Amino acid sequence: MDVLAERFEENRGHLRAVAYRMLGSVSEAEDAVQESWIRLSRSDVSGVENLGGWLTTVVGRVCLDMLRSRKSRREDALEVYVPDPVVDRDDSVDPEHAAMLTDSVGLALMVVLEALPPVERVAFVLHDMFQVPFEEIAPIVDRTPASARQLASRARRKVQGRTPREEVDRGRQREVVGAFLKAARAGDFEALLAVLDPDVVLRADTGAAAVGGVSRLVSGARAVAEQALTFTQFAPYSRLALVNGAYGLVTAPEGTAFSVMSFAVADGRVVEINLLADPDRLAELAIPALPEA
Repeated sequence: MDVLAERFEENRGHLRAVAYRMLGSVSEAEDAVQESWIRLSRSDVSGVENLGGWLTTVVGRVCLDMLRSRKSRREDALEVYVPDPVVDRDDSVDPEHAAMLTDSVGLALMVVLEALPPVERVAFVLHDMFQVPFEEIAPIVDRTPASARQLASRARRKVQGRTPREEVDRGRQREVVGAFLKAARAGDFEALLAVLDPDVVLRADTGAAAVGGVSRLVSGARAVAEQALTFTQFAPYSRLALVNGAYGLVTAPEGTAFSVMSFAVADGRVVEINLLADPDRLAELAIPALPEA
C-alpha cells in the first residue's frame, strides 16, 4: 500500500490538472482526485502496466459522474457562472498551480468548457488536452471509439468558435491590464474606452446574491466602461496578479478578496473580462497576499 500511495502521489499533479479542466472547480477537482485514490486502493492493479493512464481514465469517470450529478444551482439561480480562477503573484507561482495550468488554461477557455455537455467536455479534455486515445475514452463516455471521436470533434468546433484570441506575451498583457486599472482608478471613461475592444464582453459571477448596480453579462465597450466605473471606489484596492497564468486583477479591501478579474487581451485591447465576486466561493480559494502597487 505504501508503494501504491507513492506512485499515486507521483501522478497527483497530473490528475488534478485533468480534474480542474473537467470541472472548473479547484475544490471539486481535489475531491475527484481523492475519489480516484479510494478507487485505486480498492483495486487490484498488479497487471496494470501504465498506472498513470489507468488513473487518468478513473479520474475521467469520476469527473463525468460529478458533472452529471451537479445540482441545478448554476441553471436556476445564476445567470452567469465563472469557473474557479487559479491566482498567483506575478513574482512567485505556486508549483501546484503551475502543474495544474500546464499548457496554460485561461479562464476564457474554462468558461467555454462550462457550456459543453458533460460527455463532450470529457472527450475533448482527455483527447485534445491530454492526448488520451479514443479507444480509452470510449468506455468512459459509454460510446464507441468512433462516437467518442465525434464528441471531441463537436466540442472542438464549439471551443474554437467561442474562445477569444489571446495575447501570449505577458509583458503586453501587463501593459494593457495596467492601463485598464489606471483608467478605472482615475474614473477616466475615455481611457477605459481606449483599452477596450469595441465588442468586449464582461461576465460577472456575483453568486446567488446580486450586487447593486452590477449587470452579470455586458457587451460592448461603452457598456463595459460604464460598468467598470461603478467599481471606481474599489480600484485603489486592486492589484495585478496572475489569473490562470495571464495578467488579471485581485481586489481585496482590508486584505479580504472582493473580486478576481481575468482579462483576455488581443491586439492591444481587452476582448473579454471574467469576474468572480461570489464571496462564498472566493473565501474557499487560495488567493495569495499581493504586494502594494
